[in-house]
Amino acid sequence: MGRTVFCARLKKEAEGLDFQLYPGELGKKIFNNISKEAWAAWQHKQTMLINEKKLNMMDPEHRQLLETEMVNFLFEGKEVHIEGYTPPSES
Repeated sequence: MGRTVFCARLKKEAEGLDFQLYPGELGKKIFNNISKEAWAAWQHKQTMLINEKKLNMMDPEHRQLLETEMVNFLFEGKEVHIEGYTPPSES
């Protein structure tokens, strides 16, 4: 097991990321406060969001939208709402 962080998303000690995966101050915050497990969950949601909303990562507005969703998911405990997608538990 690598480094351990108290994960802001999972609210428990968990294995931390091996290196900073996101730039800047937010990247440092993620590196210090988000576990591998929570980051993997976000990556899954991010892919679904990009596909559903047909986001273009070259578009600054699209990147900002994704970053806002990421912060809400990782630090605010909010779920990502993906239109047309119903989690299996709710169907």
